[in-house]
Order: sequence, then structure tokens, then C-alpha cells
Amino acid sequence: MAGSEWIPFSSLGGSRERRRAKMLSSLSEWFWQERLWLPPNNTWAALEDRDGLVYPHARDLLAALPVALALVVMRLAFERFVGLPLGRLLGVRDQTRRPARPNATLEKYFLTEGWKPKEHQMAVLAVQCGLTLPQIQRWFRRRRNQDRPSLTKKFCEASWRFSFYFCSFFGGLSVLYHESWLWAPVMCWDNYPNQPLQPALYYWYLLELSFYVSLLITLPFDVRRKDFKEQVTHHFVTILLISFSYSSNLLRIGSLVLLLHDASDYLLEAGKMFNYTHWRKVCDTLFIIFSLVFFYTRLVLFPTQILYTTYYESIAKWDPFFGYYFFNVLLVMLQLLHVFWSCLILRMIYSFVKKGRMEKDVRSDVEESDSSDGEAVPEHLPLKNGAAARPGAAPTDGPRSRTAGRLANGHTPAT
Repeated sequence: MAGSEWIPFSSLGGSRERRRAKMLSSLSEWFWQERLWLPPNNTWAALEDRDGLVYPHARDLLAALPVALALVVMRLAFERFVGLPLGRLLGVRDQTRRPARPNATLEKYFLTEGWKPKEHQMAVLAVQCGLTLPQIQRWFRRRRNQDRPSLTKKFCEASWRFSFYFCSFFGGLSVLYHESWLWAPVMCWDNYPNQPLQPALYYWYLLELSFYVSLLITLPFDVRRKDFKEQVTHHFVTILLISFSYSSNLLRIGSLVLLLHDASDYLLEAGKMFNYTHWRKVCDTLFIIFSLVFFYTRLVLFPTQILYTTYYESIAKWDPFFGYYFFNVLLVMLQLLHVFWSCLILRMIYSFVKKGRMEKDVRSDVEESDSSDGEAVPEHLPLKNGAAARPGAAPTDGPRSRTAGRLANGHTPAT
């Protein structure tokens, strides 16, 4: 066309790429603003490696991804070649579970509507399938049991976590034992942020971050407990804390947070292991020790030492900045989770004192058996009218039982 200039498509594509690159560059510059990450009057240039001194850089955390994948592989090998034989040696035995009979209608309801229907919903399903109400109840119990993890799986998972937390706690303790900030947290802010990175602290930090990333990777395959949402929140908050504290050179205070958590975590996993083996006395002893350590580290040391120093002592020499607020918000979220788990532990302590032993696993990790399906019912239970009841038949006393009886005979209650 006259007066128009032809522009090749390659030039148009190159222009879009340049705009995208410029936008990403602007976003990166905004994200890494020094005023967001560092105290006032501090720059990233001051934290560049020089004169043989090494400082933490955010790009170092990329190594956590391959290490996390390596930990997943190590876990699979550990559970198969260490956890499984160890469980058998200690007497871990899976209960024999009777599978639910194939039923397309009930299976569809189980997968789409819910795994624990209410009584009136089961009554409707009984009519649709031509089964009695007790048969429907039995089918759902057995179907739920099929999806429950076995004791062996729970033991293998607990043994892997125990091994990591045990090595991590005592390894971290050896790294920090001779450091001044372990015994006086106020030293975490001495000459901050100009604190060189120690190799041992870096490797320990990287290992902790990689482990929590690996927990997120294996989350869909791990044992799902009643505090699942709180566990996911804890993992995300921990990963954010580790990543932010490393990038902002808050490794000193971050290392104390990690050490306090590992101090009780390995005791928790050890208690689970012995709970699954039914070694009651060992399990009860570990539960008492775990509870004492948990309450002391999470409800005493954490708020009085960690939260106090990050909230008050950290800004003794400069004004608050965004990183100060963000870091403290994450720590407060952790403390709220500590309070939540403390309530669960207190409930278990109450049960422990009342019954004389721990009957449930810590944090409601309960091994449910298939015993409800096999409740002994007499072959011929005489009823008031002299008729014999079938196994699993509902009792006949009361209007609720008479309704169940009509449903069992294939009739629906009159409306």
C-alpha cells in the first residue's frame, strides 16, 4: 500500500519480547528494593562477597530444589530398606481389612458426595441398591478402611522424619553450640546485616529448606491427619521464613527458630513409632518428655526469647522497615500454630491422666481398625416377639429402631 511501511513479523515478535523483558526487569527491581529487605541506610552492595568474606544471596536457595528431590529419593529408599524391616522387627503388624464388595452406585457416592453419609442419606442408598441399612453402613465402613493408611506406612513415615529431625537437631546444635547468639539472642543483631556467612550454617540451612520443600512434594502421598490444614500452613510459613531470613541475612535468629522446633519434633516422631509398635510404656514415657519439651520450647522460649528479640531488640539501632514487620508476622503465625497444637496435647494429657495411658497418637493421628465391621453379633438373637434377628440387624426398641427395621425390609417410612 502506498505511503505505508512494511514491518516483518520477526520484528514485531522481537518488540514484544523486549517489552516483556523490560517489564520483568522492572518487577525484579521493585521486588528487590533495599528498603523492603534491609534496615534503613543499608544496601545490597555492602553484602557482596569481598576480601574472602562470603555473604548469603537469594540465588543460593535454588540449590534447595535438587536437594529436595534427592531427599525424596532417599526417603523412598529409607522407608523400603530401613523403615519396613525395622517395623517388622519391632512388631508392627497391619490389620486384615475386609474389602467392600463392588457396588457402582455406592462407589460413585463415596467418591463424589462424601465418605461418611448421614443416616437418612444411607437410607436412600439402601432403597436404590436393594440392600438393608446395616449392609450400607458396613459397606461404607469397609470402604473407608480401604483408604486408610496402614500401620506399616505410618511407621515408615514416622521413622524417616525421626531420622531427619534427630540428625538435624544435633547437627544444628553442634553448629551453634559455640556461637554467642545461641546463649544470648540479642547478639543476633550485633553488626547486622554485615554478618558473613559460615559454611556449616549455610549447609544446615539449605538442608532444612530442602526437607520442608520435599514434604510439600510428597504431601499428596503422605498420611493425611486431622491437622492437615495446619500442617500445610506450617510448611509454607517455614519455607517463607527460611527463604526470607536467608535472603535478608537473618540467619542467626532463623537458626534459633529451626533449632527450637527440631528439639521436640524428633521426640514426637519417636513417640509415634513406638505407638504403632504398641510398646505402651516406652510410648507413654516419650509422650511425657515430648510434652514437656514442646511446652518449654514453643510456649516459653519461643515467645520470651525469639519473639521478644525480633520485636524489640532488633530495632534498637534503626527504625522499623517492611522486612521487620513481615518477619514478625510469620513468627506470630508460627506461635498461633504452637498454641493450636498445645491445645491438642493438653487434651491428650487429660486423657492420659484419666485413663493411665496414651490411647491416641499425638496430633490426633489415630490408627482406626476394621473392628467395627466385625462386631460379634449372635447368630440367632431372640427378639421380644420370638423371631430371630439376622446378623447386623438393628435393635427393635424405640421408634428410631422401628424405622430402621422398615428400611431393612425394603420399605421407606411414610411421609
